[in-house]
Amino acid sequence: MQQKKTVTILAVDDVPDNLFIIESILGGEEGHELTCVSNGQSALEYVSQQPPDLILLDVMMPDMDGYEVTKRIRQNKDIPYIPILLVTAHDQSSLSAGLDSGADDFIRKPFDIDELMARVRSLLRLKHSLDEQTAMIRQRDDFVARLTHDLRTPLVAANRMLHLSLQGVFGEPPEEMSEAIGSVITNNESLLQMTNTLLQVYRHEAGQKKLAKTPLSIYMLSREVVKELKPLADEKSVALTIEAESTSDTPENSSCYRVEGDHIELRRLLTNLLGNAIKFTDSGSITVKVSTETATDLSTKEGDNPSPNYSASEHHTERLKKEQSTKQQNSPEFVNIAIIDTGPGIAPEAQEKIFEWFYQGDHMRAGSGLGLHLSKRIAELHRGNLTLNSEVGKGSTFTLSLPRLT
Repeated sequence: MQQKKTVTILAVDDVPDNLFIIESILGGEEGHELTCVSNGQSALEYVSQQPPDLILLDVMMPDMDGYEVTKRIRQNKDIPYIPILLVTAHDQSSLSAGLDSGADDFIRKPFDIDELMARVRSLLRLKHSLDEQTAMIRQRDDFVARLTHDLRTPLVAANRMLHLSLQGVFGEPPEEMSEAIGSVITNNESLLQMTNTLLQVYRHEAGQKKLAKTPLSIYMLSREVVKELKPLADEKSVALTIEAESTSDTPENSSCYRVEGDHIELRRLLTNLLGNAIKFTDSGSITVKVSTETATDLSTKEGDNPSPNYSASEHHTERLKKEQSTKQQNSPEFVNIAIIDTGPGIAPEAQEKIFEWFYQGDHMRAGSGLGLHLSKRIAELHRGNLTLNSEVGKGSTFTLSLPRLT
């Protein structure tokens, strides 16, 4: 017989008698493990160390009320979802304020015991349901990760044998067979690239990706990527150039373009953005422009443009504003790498979803829908941001902003 899981409940109230009443009601329930604390700060410390299954939180407490405790718990992304039941003895306490702060339910004192137990059971069912969904998603992601990892070996091995066949190791193949083998190799390489991207996305989403950060020149890295992909642009007769804003030193030696980052991951990001620009641009030009910008300028620009074209990450903008207020005399600078193309542009409705999982758009050349999502994750892991500015018929500009190394 399967043993029933113990349910952990945290009760928070500054009045000892109230905690005694809650403990007498819930503490005697089989399978319930109740912990009591007397203030909001203690509650936050407890939750961050050992998150309970449910929180009963008094609204009216000194120093930090229940609304503020709820907001801080919800804002902490390291804390898993925990149902919060707000408890108050005051009629003036606002139900809407409690729910807006992130609470799940509200009960007034003196409460009916049966009503309290019913609300507790309801919230615990919600917690159990969400935990099951999270576990299923984790199992699915683990399966996809193992599957994509296992797919790489046979694909690489197959392509190796096919290349040997083309080289005549097993006998000179007829011309038609060589064309067929070449086509299979191309398809296998596309599948291998998709598999590698999916695996990288999973590692980033699961928090398994560890960055090996070192100081580097983002201009030099951009120039490497441009040099590598220029033959692809030349095949389409699309001009591909790299520019840098004027400085007192040459771009190659300038310290203003130095960032701290993972060389491989940033190269992957830039390769993906520039590769997309080449893929979707049939005529005209592609320019990679490297420049610097202060946090004040960047925050102002994003705040002045509420459209989806330049607001892909509100969280990033808020962080910049906070950094600006705490470092007014020495605002941190950012290095911007803008990839500007003269392609078909992206419709406004597509811009809102462009960085989402598996979003492919309606363009006939759209890929798996993973590359831009992965690129945005890499930017965020570097404390940076990736934004889009585009107009249909006039091209697109993807801008990567990274904190400058000072």
